[in-house]
Amino acid sequence: MVDLTVLPGYVAVILLFLGPPGPDMAYMLAVGLEGGRRAAVKAILGIGTGMSVYAAAVVAGLGEVARSYPLVLDTLRILGAAYLLWLAYVTMRHARRAISGRSDITAGRWYLRGVFVSITNPKIILFFLAVLPQFIGGADNPALQMAILGAINVLMEVILYGCIGVLAGFFHARLVDSTKATTVLNYIACAVYVVLAGTIFGEILLA
Repeated sequence: MVDLTVLPGYVAVILLFLGPPGPDMAYMLAVGLEGGRRAAVKAILGIGTGMSVYAAAVVAGLGEVARSYPLVLDTLRILGAAYLLWLAYVTMRHARRAISGRSDITAGRWYLRGVFVSITNPKIILFFLAVLPQFIGGADNPALQMAILGAINVLMEVILYGCIGVLAGFFHARLVDSTKATTVLNYIACAVYVVLAGTIFGEILLA
């Protein structure tokens, strides 16, 4: 049996957790501006996949490894920040080419980017490690309880951040026929990547 009485409090915590901007949210905003609505859908599915991997790892007990070795999380943060800088470079290159309507990146790459951004976001595994155990409640099967809670978290982020990406994609769709506007959108996406990467590096240095 699982304990569903914890759901209202758990959902409230998730909303508080998802509210502050982070790598996933910033990535979805940038993808929507750069690639449009279809790219945003592919990207959020990638993020959902990455979150599912973390959720499964924590349920399986592998999260204790990350808890015992903080260097693992720092390494993931560095990789994530470096990847965001690489995305900034690629987006800048697209802007200079004045893309109008399509990116020269294959459609599947949006999904793979989403997976990588999510996997290198330690904020997610920290949530699963710190929050999930607090909502076991009176469940007879803690592993099943954590699996259900993890799935709810993944679903909520996919819906919330997916909507952000799709809404950003509307700007791309409206301006896609304008070379100048498309270039500006790519520059904005580039700036989002750079600022977010800088924030992550700053957090690592101050830790």
